[in-house]
Amino acid sequence: MLTQDTVVDLLQTIVEIVTYGDRQDPLIFEYALLRKHLLLCFMEYQVLAEFVRVLKISTSSTIEAPLLQYLSIMIQNMDNYCLSNDYVNNIVAHPYNFDAGDLALYYVSFLRAVSSKISRDTLCLLVKVHGDVVVSFPMYTEALKFAQHEEKMIQTAIRALTLNIYNICDDNVYQFITTPPASIYFSDLVSSLRKQCLQLDALVNSSEDKCTHQRNKDIFLKTDKIVDDLFYFKDMLSVGESRLCRVVTQNLLSLLILPLLLPLLKLGENKGSYNISAVTSLYIVSRLLQVVGGKHLINGVAGLLLYHYMALCQRDAIATNGDTAGSTGGASPLLHSLNDINIKVSDHEAEGEKEININYLLQHLNVQTSSNSHSDGSPRDDNVCIERFGIFAYLFSDNHSISLASLFLLLTLAENKDLELFPASLLGMSQSQGLMNNCESAFLKVDGSILVGLMPQILKTLLKVLACQPPVSPPMQWHTGWFLRKLLQCQGNKLTDDNIHLFNTSYEQSRECLQKELDGCWFDHIPDTIGHEWGSCKKALELQFHVKDPLFTLELEICQQAIDGNFNSCFAWERMVDAVKVFILHLQLKALIFMGCLLEKPPLESPSDSDLGKTYSRDISSASFGSEVSLGSGIPCRIAFSYAGVRDIYLVVLACGISGKLVLAEKHPFRSQRGIVIAIAPLAGLSQPRIDEDHPTWLHLRIREFEPNFVKAKGSQSKVSTPPADGRWTLGFHSAKACETARLLILEETCKQRSSVESMLAPLLREDYLVNVLDSQGD
Repeated sequence: MLTQDTVVDLLQTIVEIVTYGDRQDPLIFEYALLRKHLLLCFMEYQVLAEFVRVLKISTSSTIEAPLLQYLSIMIQNMDNYCLSNDYVNNIVAHPYNFDAGDLALYYVSFLRAVSSKISRDTLCLLVKVHGDVVVSFPMYTEALKFAQHEEKMIQTAIRALTLNIYNICDDNVYQFITTPPASIYFSDLVSSLRKQCLQLDALVNSSEDKCTHQRNKDIFLKTDKIVDDLFYFKDMLSVGESRLCRVVTQNLLSLLILPLLLPLLKLGENKGSYNISAVTSLYIVSRLLQVVGGKHLINGVAGLLLYHYMALCQRDAIATNGDTAGSTGGASPLLHSLNDINIKVSDHEAEGEKEININYLLQHLNVQTSSNSHSDGSPRDDNVCIERFGIFAYLFSDNHSISLASLFLLLTLAENKDLELFPASLLGMSQSQGLMNNCESAFLKVDGSILVGLMPQILKTLLKVLACQPPVSPPMQWHTGWFLRKLLQCQGNKLTDDNIHLFNTSYEQSRECLQKELDGCWFDHIPDTIGHEWGSCKKALELQFHVKDPLFTLELEICQQAIDGNFNSCFAWERMVDAVKVFILHLQLKALIFMGCLLEKPPLESPSDSDLGKTYSRDISSASFGSEVSLGSGIPCRIAFSYAGVRDIYLVVLACGISGKLVLAEKHPFRSQRGIVIAIAPLAGLSQPRIDEDHPTWLHLRIREFEPNFVKAKGSQSKVSTPPADGRWTLGFHSAKACETARLLILEETCKQRSSVESMLAPLLREDYLVNVLDSQGD
């Protein structure tokens, strides 16, 4: 009687011998060459048969797991291997106990290994056929049982296996895969995706504190999972088999996309059939069209969103021409393509779901919309009617996230090359490649276009986002600027007088916010921040549409701008950076509106240094803990350290141009006019030095301790959840007069430093800034 360990060792030895023989000498498989066309494979009649026999008599996963592992290794490393005699199907169909250990992982790895070796010629050996009909495909059906396994590695293996199969299937196998019960896999996939969308929406609309780090992380992880699923659908459609594409597309449309979008077409509806908020629904559909794409999906969504307008065009054409010829030639096929789709909607009476034909719902919605549009008996104004219902109502929503999300979805359709001519002309997209080459966007002026007709209102809505008070967050303003640039480019950068006034108001607000930061504790960092953020803003504005992730609409929904009265230097830093970002955006948009292009770099002035300033500059750059500085202008004082007691020191202010430091130095033991630095603080970060009311010889200083370079190293999106507290120094002087002198010296040098920064920023802050830029370009 062999022990389990002995059996496992024997299996390993067999695998090593067979693998070596396949790589080195294929004749190891042939023990008889007596007849020319009869090759009895050692592999088929010995090895796999023994593996199957061991499986049948084993009662423990301690044998099954290594057996499957060794089989996987053997299959992956063999070139000469056939799948006949049904041994693989026997191994696949064996009743394993997957509740114990990692057996499921080994089993799925074995299935994936087999799938990587099958071809169109050998696939038929793994299926069972009755006549010309495939009635069983054990490897495929058993694999699908693990499709929703909690282990990510197993899910990935199953998806790789299915794609391997889809890429080599013949007609009979495709017929099996795309008809029930096997085709239920595709509806289950979409249902799983729908469940994840519900979970995402719950995170977005959580009643917990907004914009927490953990909440953002959870949302990003959930969207990553959703996008992974979308790429799997894309891979399936990329196979290019018509039946597979049809079943995948119909499930996505009927179980996810249409139930999400249909309720949004009803004015006043805030949630879809699955109780998902509008902004989440718009994000999901936009991301799906971006990642998965495909002609049927793109035009299915376009047909739904534009159903009312296509029906109107078709009706008007019939009334005018007596038939559907001419301009509506593209409408009928698109409308007809929606007739075969049923969707599941909530049935409150039956407390469940029921299937309804999408065409019936759309016709009902169309009648309701038309009656509402003319209920007052007034003449129809197309633009006014358009704003009253459907996706276009969300363009003018008071919720900026919903407004931007709906615009992004419409642009996603308009930008897609698979969009048919008729809906493209309604949206404003030209099919002329020549016109597309003249504009970054395919969104061009077309007579009768809905979006072109609404363009002044859309631009006004975007400008209102920039000008609203209290101001929205800088990320939202940057994204709004991205939309503005895209639309302005195709409008010839033209705004109406009202919109120009609105933009100028927003521009002045951004300039005033930046000027206020010159009185803050980070004014010395403003020039560097402008240089750093300038390129980031330009890159964000020029981002190509196809790589822009609509996730920003969810980020904006959960992270609305908060007004914080905290005076901590960390929050002051974030406020200064935000002010710089918003001002740079407005500068670039102003250049785009009035010059037709973005600015390459900011023209900051370089302050000139005097000879004395150069000496100070050397002192500033060399001043560090333990270094020597001149005590020529130092003021003697005392300071108490918790770890070193009271010490006699000198207060030294080192300032030159936009740089400035306050240094505490002890007198050098051997050089009377030199001191050794024991502490350093940025001059600009001292806030207002304050003399103690009860002790006029005490000077209180508030020191900024936050290090912005650390945040820059982590990335521009980083936020410090627990910023360090500001430092506080109290210096004691020998008299009240000396204390006042020290306070005035700090204020005076800080004022000089601020003036240098203002001189650098002066070109950007002048009213005639763009005029000077144009003059310099003319020269």
